[in-house]
Amino acid sequence: MPDAHYDDPRLAALYDLANGWSEDSDYYLALAGTTPCRVLDIGCGTGIITDAIAARGHVVVGADPSPGMLAVARTKSNADSIRWIESDAQSLDLGETFDLIILTGHAFQALVEDADIQAAAAAMKRHLAQGGRVVFESRNPVIDWPARWALAGKLDTPQGVVRITREYLGSTDDCMTFDLRYVFSDSLELVSHSKLRFADLETINALFRASGLVPEKVCGEWDGSLFDPASSPEMIFHFQHA
Repeated sequence: MPDAHYDDPRLAALYDLANGWSEDSDYYLALAGTTPCRVLDIGCGTGIITDAIAARGHVVVGADPSPGMLAVARTKSNADSIRWIESDAQSLDLGETFDLIILTGHAFQALVEDADIQAAAAAMKRHLAQGGRVVFESRNPVIDWPARWALAGKLDTPQGVVRITREYLGSTDDCMTFDLRYVFSDSLELVSHSKLRFADLETINALFRASGLVPEKVCGEWDGSLFDPASSPEMIFHFQHA
């Protein structure tokens, strides 16, 4: 983490066009509420959600390992009121605590090793205020994601049409690899190679418990309904202090 999709400035510039505001954004914005609090957005990317939370008057820090994504984030409407930190989840150490810590956009799944998940969980625990919550999502591994992710389309941009295809490369244990291929109007082709982990609920809970965080609830849909292991596409974790 990050792969070229998040690190190359030309691809970072496309991110908001391909991944705009959606129901998961509504979910995280609602978590922040309207009463001013301190929010840490780990893996903030281009800062879509970070910016919206800051617009409500919250004190917000956005952290991301990608300078390309942070460059886009710093152009957002409320960027001057947000503290931007270039850091991955594992090594983040700000010396302060927050009422809400979020990790959105399935960025959690880029943590492919147990040691990385444990380090990220420890960092979240270190930054979590008493009574606060850690919230993030991971895709339910029982769903046939390669079938759902078949992609061949195009994206209209101010610089012209960009054609995008996704190629599933294979799975090993609980990790999946795939390529996203972008062909620009001037025939420039960029390929982003990604590896994501589809850990199950029990594994994630165990790794976070080891850091001193305990599950409050797990939702399976962005409407807040509880997780159904057989059918829910998402595992939306809410953790608190042990």
